[in-house]
Amino acid sequence: MNASTESLTVLRSMAPSTPVDRPDAETQTLVVTGSLQRDLLRLGVVPCAAVALALTAWFTHVRLNGLEASFNAEGQAVARQVAAMSDLSLYAGDLPALQNVANAALRGGQVTRVEISNSAGVYVAAGPKTAPLAQLRTFTAPVNLREASRATAFAPEGATTAGDAPIGLVQAFRDTTAYAGERTRTLMTSIAIAMIALLLAWGWVRHTARAVAQPMRRISRTVAALEAGRFDARCNVGTPAARGGDADADAAAAPAQHEFADLAHDINRLAERLQRNRQTSDKQVREATAVALQRMGEAEQAALSRARFLAAASHDLRQPLHAMGLFIDGLLPTASVAQRPAVLRLQESAEYMGILLDDLLEISRLDARVLTPAIANVSLASVFDQLGARHAASAAANRVRLVWKDRGLAVRSDAALLLRVVGNLVSNAIRHTAPEGTVLVAARRRGGKVRIEVRDNGVGIAPIHQQRIFEEFYQVANTERDRRQGFGLGLAICARIAALLDSRIGLRSALQAGSTFSLDLPAGDVRDAAPPAIDTVAPTPLAGLRCLVVDDDPAILDGTRSLLDRWGCVVECLGTGVEAIRRLGEAPHFDAVLCDLQLAGDTDGMAVLDAAKRLQPEALAVLVSGATGPDVLQRLRQGGVLLLTKPVAPAKLRALLSTRRASV
Repeated sequence: MNASTESLTVLRSMAPSTPVDRPDAETQTLVVTGSLQRDLLRLGVVPCAAVALALTAWFTHVRLNGLEASFNAEGQAVARQVAAMSDLSLYAGDLPALQNVANAALRGGQVTRVEISNSAGVYVAAGPKTAPLAQLRTFTAPVNLREASRATAFAPEGATTAGDAPIGLVQAFRDTTAYAGERTRTLMTSIAIAMIALLLAWGWVRHTARAVAQPMRRISRTVAALEAGRFDARCNVGTPAARGGDADADAAAAPAQHEFADLAHDINRLAERLQRNRQTSDKQVREATAVALQRMGEAEQAALSRARFLAAASHDLRQPLHAMGLFIDGLLPTASVAQRPAVLRLQESAEYMGILLDDLLEISRLDARVLTPAIANVSLASVFDQLGARHAASAAANRVRLVWKDRGLAVRSDAALLLRVVGNLVSNAIRHTAPEGTVLVAARRRGGKVRIEVRDNGVGIAPIHQQRIFEEFYQVANTERDRRQGFGLGLAICARIAALLDSRIGLRSALQAGSTFSLDLPAGDVRDAAPPAIDTVAPTPLAGLRCLVVDDDPAILDGTRSLLDRWGCVVECLGTGVEAIRRLGEAPHFDAVLCDLQLAGDTDGMAVLDAAKRLQPEALAVLVSGATGPDVLQRLRQGGVLLLTKPVAPAKLRALLSTRRASV
């Protein structure tokens, strides 16, 4: 295809300019104006005109000079002839003879008047003197006495002898009117001949130029069509009758089109080759597209399989983990001194596993797009104050100085999600900053946006890792997978939350030069900004709170009963949804209904909660589930269900039940 494209470029440079638009050349281009037809007209007409004018001028000049010479010669000949015939008569003073000679000169019609005179006073004239002097041309000839006439004995008194000065003078006058008319006719004839020659030359050159320009124009349009991607275009220039026949005969038959026919034939061959290449390329593109679609489908299927696996694994792991947490929280107050370290370790392990499952749930929720940000004006001063209080202890433990610079700015964002993203970036910066280092969290305005930056002076991140750190479970400096350094999901969650907020997390880093994470958000009005809500619930006694717990896992039922009994609640546990719905219709009053989503039988937790809202609308209906699949989360979101994700921390459950107690 590259060779074909270069051929098209060469042909486009050879073809005449047409109205088709062309892209600018990358190299230096010779700018040519006009058209080939006009250039051919100039090339043919100008030399013809120059030659015609030169030849006309030369022949006209020769003709006019001939007329002038002939006119003068005739006049001078008459004057000389009269002078030769009047020598004796003038010498003898014979006036009648002189008059006869003058009249005889007029009969030839070559002159209009003749005058013969001498110094002795002899004067003879013949012809009218009516024509103006401007129309007459005078020819003079001296009258000399011939050698045979030297007879001094017969010479009158006062006559001179031969060999002396002329004895008289003859003047012949010619009218130039006919001569001027002839000159005018000669000039007009020459001009007419020149104009006819020019018209003939212009007509022939124009015919030749059209015969040349039209095939070139067709070739140019064909090349333009090929350049535009219409590879079915062909040149319609006439080709020789038989390309396989006698080339000399073809050239003689069409000498003006043979070369263009060859060029058109070559362009048509090029077009056919381009068309074949285009068809081959289209076929390859279709095959590649089919392969890509197949692989995309396989990737989507793999992603769905992974999502289903994570959802199933999350639910199956959350069930025993939830029960484990309930039992551990029930054992901790009654554990002996020897048992307490082991129970604490067990509680720590359960907490780490719960954090991992919570992160997986968060990624599933973000991928399922069940989170809808509540966009409002958020004061960065309030956000930084909460983050400062939350991370002060961690920074002090790592001997890292935290610096906050909000500059009185506000952004348009979701306060809780913004706290989550910036808090995670600050936590990472504290973890990776060397002791006695500094973490700067600053905000600055950039046009209509506000950039929030988290800078540290730690070890930095190599360029090879800078894109992969936003992938799930990818950690640069935790190859041994120490759970105390996290699980590698924080930045993946932050990247998804940033995309949910119509932004992205930027990164500038270099080894031993620290790192800067940034987030651009629309600027907000600080006067309308409200501080993010702080989830703080004062502990409230739960004694006497009537709770209905529905779960098909006996271990979870036992653990929940033990925990709620210790808090002083009145607990009733059921294993199926049918029993729970019947009990809701029979029991006089429940303050809270805690139900698992997946129950044994045909009834699930959603049906139980719907029945609770219908039969006991005053009860706090809570769904406790370990399911994290996108379809499940979408269903729960559409149903407006209050969800606690397994494993549920006892403190979180107590805080939720305390809100119900406070409202009773």
